[in-house]
Amino acid sequence: MKTTAPRLFGAATILYAAIGLWLAVDVQYLQGDALSRVSATRSVLFSRDPHLAAIGFVFTPLTALVQLPVVALSDWWPQITRWGLSGVLMSAPFMAGAVVQIHGIAADRGCPAWLRWTVTATFALHPMILYYGANGMSEAPFLMMLCWALRRLIRWFTTDDVHDLVFAGLALALAYLARYDALAATAAATGLVASVVWYRRRDPRAALLDGIVIALPSALAFGMWTATSWLITGEALQQFTSHYGNAAILEQSGGGSGGGAAALAFSTAEIIALAPALALLLPVVAVLALHRRDPEPLATVILLAVLGFAALAYFRGLTFPFLRFYLCAVPLLAAAVVFLAPRSGQPPARRPGTHTRPRPADPRNPAGLLQVLGAAALALGLPVALTAMFSPTLSQEQHALAAISVLGEERPAALRSERERTLATFATERALADYLDAKSLPPGSVMMDTVYGFAVFAASGNPRQFVLPSDEDFTRILNDPAAHGVRYILSVPATGRGTSDAVNRRYPTLYENGARLATLDIEVPNSGLNQPTWRVWRVVG
Repeated sequence: MKTTAPRLFGAATILYAAIGLWLAVDVQYLQGDALSRVSATRSVLFSRDPHLAAIGFVFTPLTALVQLPVVALSDWWPQITRWGLSGVLMSAPFMAGAVVQIHGIAADRGCPAWLRWTVTATFALHPMILYYGANGMSEAPFLMMLCWALRRLIRWFTTDDVHDLVFAGLALALAYLARYDALAATAAATGLVASVVWYRRRDPRAALLDGIVIALPSALAFGMWTATSWLITGEALQQFTSHYGNAAILEQSGGGSGGGAAALAFSTAEIIALAPALALLLPVVAVLALHRRDPEPLATVILLAVLGFAALAYFRGLTFPFLRFYLCAVPLLAAAVVFLAPRSGQPPARRPGTHTRPRPADPRNPAGLLQVLGAAALALGLPVALTAMFSPTLSQEQHALAAISVLGEERPAALRSERERTLATFATERALADYLDAKSLPPGSVMMDTVYGFAVFAASGNPRQFVLPSDEDFTRILNDPAAHGVRYILSVPATGRGTSDAVNRRYPTLYENGARLATLDIEVPNSGLNQPTWRVWRVVG
């Protein structure tokens, strides 16, 4: 494993990075959330008021912070941010790390080589894993950290090594810094560890201490992030309270579910689409674990907790119907196939605990047949997942990719047009950035909010020309643009997400008539689906 892991990591990183570069530069398809993080990272370094707090507090910071070294080069090569390449170079190695952890889970289990590599390959080549390893989104670091935590928890059942608990806790804390959903995994892991320790030792103090070991890193990460947000912005949980947060976006766009059986059925369909054999294999794994007296499958509770949280959040109308929110089903299915194999060998341990126990020799029959069936189920699930990705009903964010696939050629013309417009998202914003760059404007000449303007800022070769909400003097300049040297204001309609645009909130009639502040310079119809028509206003005076 020591020699295999670096090669596997390198090969997977190259694969995901190559796909990401092709999608970004050739297809020119960029995911909005990924590009917004690229834009936030760029504002930290190259806005007219660069400072670390410009990274924003609506989303947790890991994906943006990791991009800082690459974005630092964008002052010389603006294409890094224009095409979201820093996001690609972030997500590719993280998803490769998830592949390595899945391979490590199978190796620690003592799976035969054919099964180990089948599980690794089917996970690495799953269509959603390929896409989210390549597109710069937060799913890649989130999955990598969850798979790392899962592997360490599985080891801990045998080793009772505090190092495994510590690293599992650190992995969960880093997962929280990638996505808020990790708090559900941390809660599940803490309850699991405390329960197992109490069962083994009948000592409440020992159970409490081991629970603290795994929960403390996430508690510190949560406390420091929320405290920093409150000190700087006055809002501790901007994801829920800010007019840029998820709750506000749901309200503005009319997203979320109506609850009831339909919401639960949708979440179930998403999980089945990603991992069709999961509902069949989990009961088999549970029966085998009872028969073998094998506690290791209990570690998958952290992945089940994330899936349960996603389903509950959609049921409560707190999230969008996005397939990626259920992506944990893919490593969960891979782990389930691994657990079909009997335990073999002993996982490594730095300092075995008092309850270290050698792995027993599990009965092997009918394990061989089950492993073959599990591996076949993994492989057969890949085309099912690909079909689901191209479904407008099951996959709102990814189905446009069918436009570059032979599977989408025979679709109705209206659907083909919708997909082509989705792939063209942000082409208009790049053209608008080029239009402004051609004017060679001095710093602080163009005012805009980043609700939609993040794509313009990311594409521009002159980022210092913009006045952004992250600038400390933004409000003062917004109140009197002409007096502070602003020449142009970019505006979008005050509908949908445009209602949260700071320019619209300050000047409600600007988009319609210039608000006696500016005259219309140019109107830019948008080629992207569900993207606003831009108006560029020339400031009077």
